Amino acid sequence: MTNKKPRTTVQIQQMKNDGQPITMLTAYDATFARLIDDAGADMILVGDSLGMVIQGLDNTIPVTLDEMIYHAKAVSRGARTAHIVCDMPFMTYQGDKFEALKNAGRILKESGAQSVKLEGGRAIADTVAQLVNAGIPVMGHLGLTPQAVHAMGGFKVQGKNPQAAQEIVDDALALERAGAFALVLEGIPTELARVITQSLNIPTIGIGAGVDCDGQVLVIYDVLGMNPDFQPKFVKKYLNLGELIPEAVRNFRKEVQSREFPSRAHSFHAKEPLFTPHSVDTPEEEDDVIGLYGVPVELG
Repeated sequence: MTNKKPRTTVQIQQMKNDGQPITMLTAYDATFARLIDDAGADMILVGDSLGMVIQGLDNTIPVTLDEMIYHAKAVSRGARTAHIVCDMPFMTYQGDKFEALKNAGRILKESGAQSVKLEGGRAIADTVAQLVNAGIPVMGHLGLTPQAVHAMGGFKVQGKNPQAAQEIVDDALALERAGAFALVLEGIPTELARVITQSLNIPTIGIGAGVDCDGQVLVIYDVLGMNPDFQPKFVKKYLNLGELIPEAVRNFRKEVQSREFPSRAHSFHAKEPLFTPHSVDTPEEEDDVIGLYGVPVELG
């Protein structure tokens, strides 16, 4: 069994100190987690964006704590060295901070993730401090915070005027004081992200926040171009699987219909004769037959 030694929050902090950019990708299952980890990503975020990417929802709000734990557990099985961050879903931390502590504790105990991520600034700073004091590493998230999509009036860039920008700076400083080990900055002007990054001692991870953050995060499905209809400004597609996957499916269907697949190379063959001529009874002469996995199948 391979020993798992995920990157720690101390190592992530050291990357900022050394000026080494941090790579984070969002994933939801063991297969992608393994591939991302093998490629050398520093962190994997199990995002509540799974509500939209995996479940086909319009936003992240309906995602449950049990669903987050389920997917984080799968990611934890696939990754070895990447630090795994798990989102706390809507209304699992915004109310009572002791309930937030219980929910965050469940994530770490049951999923194998090493830290949790919360959206919000000064309003949740006490909750962040509560979790950190209990030994739970917390990543913050400011700017375009998807759980507040209704309050924001949609998925819109935040901090575009001086007052709104200062609010986000103040939130970032409050999260650092509360003990957050890193901060996601989403959907804000590059100039604002630069000021926040230079003002904080902890790392910033950008998504739609410009090049001056200490690291960057994208959803693996977006990096691979798996949804041709989703093309926000901040996403760069490094592959175009949205076209390649349907092409592969069409080729498979074509070969199935022409009986080209499965070929002899893709089929199993007996090394000796299994039956002599006329030795096989017809089903009418048997009480049952043995199925593919040795399970008796009743006929009738």
